[in-house]
Amino acid sequence: MRVGYARVSSADQNLARQVNQLNQANVDKLFQEKVSGKNTQRTQLNALLDFIRQDDEVFVLSLDRLGRNSEDLTRIIETIRQKGAVLNVLDLPSFEGVRDCNLKALLTNLVLEIQKYTAENERQKIHERQRQEIQVAKQRGVYKGRKPQYVADSDDPQKRLIYEQIVKLLQARAQGERLPITEIARQTGVARNTVYHIQRQLINHQLLNN
Repeated sequence: MRVGYARVSSADQNLARQVNQLNQANVDKLFQEKVSGKNTQRTQLNALLDFIRQDDEVFVLSLDRLGRNSEDLTRIIETIRQKGAVLNVLDLPSFEGVRDCNLKALLTNLVLEIQKYTAENERQKIHERQRQEIQVAKQRGVYKGRKPQYVADSDDPQKRLIYEQIVKLLQARAQGERLPITEIARQTGVARNTVYHIQRQLINHQLLNN
């Protein structure tokens, strides 16, 4: 079976272009979602990984739709391989004409490794530039910091919803329910630091018992 996966990072972005190109690739089933690629706790991605079987083909428009760092990409790609499925990235070279299965797999893996390295290297350069810009802004006294993403008045409706879910889970935890911070982070798909930050805010505003 040919299985497609499409993802954008926020609710106000459009999936149409990815969906259209995946349909042109004749996928039989399509998983799609609007969620950040910062981690692998994504409902539709995990549903896809559970769904695929031996000899299935997984199609994505580009590698960064699967993940945003080399470690996550490696884990996801390895899961696809362990299931006996094949990954096809539409904006990378195709080796459909290669008849030798072992050679085709070798060439595909080589391209994926090069692409992962290139993407990770570019992200590191971007982060370094951002760090330097922040340092300069701090020296000039004009740095105000980045607005937290998961807040009650977030511009992103999905992040507002996630914030509300975290608050409810933290309130349940404060009332005695056994809910480790790790579990709250897993359920809501955010980093543990994000949950701890929201918890501190609620405590500081006396909205949550410590």
